[in-house]
Amino acid sequence: MNEFHAIIPAGGAGTRLWPISRASSPKFLKDLTGAGASLLQQTVSRLAPLAGQNIMVVTGTTHIPSVVRQLPQLGEEQFIAEPSARDSMAAIGLAAAIINQRYGDVVVGSFAADHLISDPRKFEKAVSTAIDAANAGYVSTIGIQPQSPATGFGYIQADHELSAVPGSYAVTEFLEKPDIQTARSYVASGNYFWNAGMFVARADVLLTALEKYEPKLHAGIMSIATAWDSDDREQVLDAHWPELKKIAIDHAIAEPLADDGGIAVVPADMGWTDIGDFSAVNEILQDANSSPNAPTITKRVVEGGTQQSVLSVESTNCTVFTYDRPISLVGVNDVVVVDTGDALLVTSIAHAQNVKDVVEQVRATGRTDLV
Repeated sequence: MNEFHAIIPAGGAGTRLWPISRASSPKFLKDLTGAGASLLQQTVSRLAPLAGQNIMVVTGTTHIPSVVRQLPQLGEEQFIAEPSARDSMAAIGLAAAIINQRYGDVVVGSFAADHLISDPRKFEKAVSTAIDAANAGYVSTIGIQPQSPATGFGYIQADHELSAVPGSYAVTEFLEKPDIQTARSYVASGNYFWNAGMFVARADVLLTALEKYEPKLHAGIMSIATAWDSDDREQVLDAHWPELKKIAIDHAIAEPLADDGGIAVVPADMGWTDIGDFSAVNEILQDANSSPNAPTITKRVVEGGTQQSVLSVESTNCTVFTYDRPISLVGVNDVVVVDTGDALLVTSIAHAQNVKDVVEQVRATGRTDLV
């Protein structure tokens, strides 16, 4: 079995979690659920039993100081600073190419920096099976067993089990976020899984697929990777990075390779959530306080804030993030309140997905300091 190296793309502003998550301090740097570690730190810890120290983090130039500070166990050579966001294929492709040059044809796996998994043992088992599929020549992905007909996720359609790799299945198609009726039919069929964006492959297989489907992007990435460990890094990066195509790995490789029979999926039920909005945060916090006598108002102190009282009267299923002042809830249900000191958000659980629209309004007013 080839050595395994983990890649963690850490990007995005997490606008649905504003005002806690912002462009200058995004959600992967935050401890949203009281775990005692940021989402990024939890991701690294989760991957350590599989990859050991073989972990590379790709993040924006502006985030590098914070990321390095949070991960003192990693060396300087384990960080890639992107001058600008070029979507997931450029980030993952460059990391895979640099790893390939340093260590040869190892297996690489890409895992988002801002997801939560409640059962790490099932995660490790699923990734181990995905590594087996990668060693058999597939680009493999982890498919999440759907807990509901969710319309906020893409789906993976599985076909027959692969005889060479028990526990993995041939992928027929990657599908975009469906409407509710389509999502219900997917879940009822039993052979559709949520796409969590986790991909595992031998480095040469991944790069060969990139060369086949996106040759210009491949050429630019390889030029940068070749110069990465040399004195020419900055010059070559400045010349090629702005020209790299903005495209997600799903569209660049996964979708066309599935049509050619080169993708395998490993189904897993491991308590996965992408913490995409405050509805998901509320659910996690409420579950953590689900004992019969537990309060239905959960509280988290915003980073830099102080312990303040949260008072409630006839209010249920509410989450409050406090900063430096008491907050009272009276006769409200299914509400999230976020007070960061310089901004205040009040939203219903049902409308949590729409918080990103507020960010666009704030940006339009010119208050870039708030976004």
